[in-house]
Amino acid sequence: MKIQIRKILPESIAAVILIALSAYLLGGDVWTFWTWWLLALFMGMVAMPVTGRLFEGFEDKGWLFSKALAIAVTGFLTWFLAAVKLLPFTAATCIGVSVICGIFCAILFHVQLKKGIECYPSGKIQLIVREELLFFGIFLLWTYLAGFRPQAYGTEKFMDYGFMEAMMRSKTLPARDLWYSQGTINYYYGGQYFAVFLTKLTGSRVEVTYNLMRTFVAAFAFVYPFSLVRQMAKDRLYGRMSGIKKYLPSLAGVTGGIAVSIAGNVHYIVYRCVLPLIHKIQGVAETASYWFPDATRYIGYNPVNESDKTIHEFPCYSFVLGDLHAHVVNVMFVTFLVGMLYAWMKKIRSAGPEPEKQDVRDFWLKQLLMPHILLAAVLLGMFQWTNYWDFVIYFVVTGGVVLIANIIRFEGKVTRILAVTIAQAVEIIAVSYLVILPFTLKFETMVQGVALAQHHSLWYQLLILWGLPVFLTVLLIISVLTEKLKGMKHKSLYRLLEAVSAPDLFAVIMGLCAIGLILIPEIVYVRDIYENGNARANTMFKLTYQAYILFGMTMGYGIYRMLVVSKQKIIRIFSGIGLFVLIWTVGYFGNAVHSWFGEVWNPSNYQGLNATTFLETDFPQDAAAIRWLKDNIEGSPVVLEANGDSYTGYERVSATTGLPTVLGWYVHEWLWRNNVPDLNEKSADIQTIYTSTDEEKVKELIQRYDISYIFVGGQEKEKYGTELNDSLLQSLGSIVFEDDTSGTYIVKVEQD
Repeated sequence: MKIQIRKILPESIAAVILIALSAYLLGGDVWTFWTWWLLALFMGMVAMPVTGRLFEGFEDKGWLFSKALAIAVTGFLTWFLAAVKLLPFTAATCIGVSVICGIFCAILFHVQLKKGIECYPSGKIQLIVREELLFFGIFLLWTYLAGFRPQAYGTEKFMDYGFMEAMMRSKTLPARDLWYSQGTINYYYGGQYFAVFLTKLTGSRVEVTYNLMRTFVAAFAFVYPFSLVRQMAKDRLYGRMSGIKKYLPSLAGVTGGIAVSIAGNVHYIVYRCVLPLIHKIQGVAETASYWFPDATRYIGYNPVNESDKTIHEFPCYSFVLGDLHAHVVNVMFVTFLVGMLYAWMKKIRSAGPEPEKQDVRDFWLKQLLMPHILLAAVLLGMFQWTNYWDFVIYFVVTGGVVLIANIIRFEGKVTRILAVTIAQAVEIIAVSYLVILPFTLKFETMVQGVALAQHHSLWYQLLILWGLPVFLTVLLIISVLTEKLKGMKHKSLYRLLEAVSAPDLFAVIMGLCAIGLILIPEIVYVRDIYENGNARANTMFKLTYQAYILFGMTMGYGIYRMLVVSKQKIIRIFSGIGLFVLIWTVGYFGNAVHSWFGEVWNPSNYQGLNATTFLETDFPQDAAAIRWLKDNIEGSPVVLEANGDSYTGYERVSATTGLPTVLGWYVHEWLWRNNVPDLNEKSADIQTIYTSTDEEKVKELIQRYDISYIFVGGQEKEKYGTELNDSLLQSLGSIVFEDDTSGTYIVKVEQD
């Protein structure tokens, strides 16, 4: 015991320093921060009997991955039970389901212990402590930064925060749509749901956990690529890690984590560093400073092409900006899935080819009841609710891994390979659609078909955005092929795949899938309401976002693999150059942080994590009234407020309270429901209620929309001006809140 304590003494000191630093930097927010970290630690530990079996080939038995697995299983099960109306969506249900899952894990642990099966990483305490410190440190870093700009105001934040507040109020799922009171949320709300699930589980407040969830995800976006790439590098470099080289797997892991969650793209290097330097040498004055969103709005913007404005975001931008959108929250789950797929491929490779003779029934049961494939199917089903695009993307990634593994397992026997692969693909689709039925049965798709791309990116734009990862991926493939094909007597796909190591194969699969994702928007796009001028935007956005993640892990592994293993000097040189350029793109993080958060090196500027402080600064005349609604109104009665366009200050009441209004952000509801006549009618009816002198007409509309409260504040007065009929509105019921200074008031409507 003394030896173990002495062994982790440096880590223990680091832990004390990090804990003290978190208390100093976060102030009063540190209690919620500690609660979330401890919850993740505890849930992960409890789930290790499952995780340890899934990741048995990992040195740490999947210690870090256990956190997301526990959250996904308990959260998804809670959602399912609430969605089918077996249980209410309450804190008690969240806790109860989690406890039952914990009891199951305890029983499983006892059974495994009796059988001598190890599911915890025994003898690896130093590694576990270091990984936990890494998770804590990255979580703290992003949480501290978020506190410099915590306001849930701007871009998509009203929607993301409003979804959370709406679900906090609701005991049924999906919750009532806060911007369409006559319907429920018709969007991929799974990401915000998990934030609410953890909020209810910890007894926290949405005002704080909105920001905490996005920093929580940012931490996972670093440590999961780290853990996966570290294990891949360790597996490939085994026997080459004497002396200082023993640190290479961890260095590769850190590079993978940086590449996925911290780095920018080469747009930063070209437009922030190289071109300004050239202009300075030429004596040309710069007209504008570098603005970090430019790296995500390049194709169609520079040069301007009004017919083809696109989006190509990546995680670092998302984490800095602070949206809690579907594609952001799902990062923790897609990286978990990728890690689990590698664990499965490694297990398959170590097991060797399938025996020639097996009982038919036993053979097919074995193929269709593989835990990794079944869990992958459930996760893919969950993606239809958290971010549908990821369901399609990672079905292909999963299919690629399964196909390659089957080619190796069945020694190139085409008939058996195809039969098993098709059966497993059908199984994955069937399971994934079955588990998500409570969502899909109530969901109306926004997709209007697929069309051929009418516009294409300029070659140099693709080179700037994707040249580095594509080059390193192709270089890795060339390196692997030249090594394995040289001297191979019987050349065939099976022999080649058999000769390539599991980490090399997996890295190539990730890289090729990523290349496919950036090519697809150049060929086809998914049609939606943005077709006029932004046709490719959504398709490129969602596909290339995942391409960036897959490329990041491929580069993190591939660079060090080529530097150490490759015998060709030119490949090592190019790998070193690639590493230099990749690290250079990390400058984007510094530029974005300074641009968005300000002087983060000065802790006195830390504002805290409360996401609603913008009310006092941006809507001072309405802040008290909104907080009164939030504190005094239970359930989800309809509160009427003036409606407006997306990304504006309209709907500040519904967004910050979760209370539904008749109609909210117009374009968002247009996307979600694609019923323009209905939206226009509702918009006209809202104006009628606020401005009409026809009392009977107003009462009829109030009854039609089941309005319980009418909010009259700054936005309503600005929109309707002198037409606002205060006397009629106030005669409809009792004034339950009134601010004599600003004139803002709330009417509780008297029901006939």
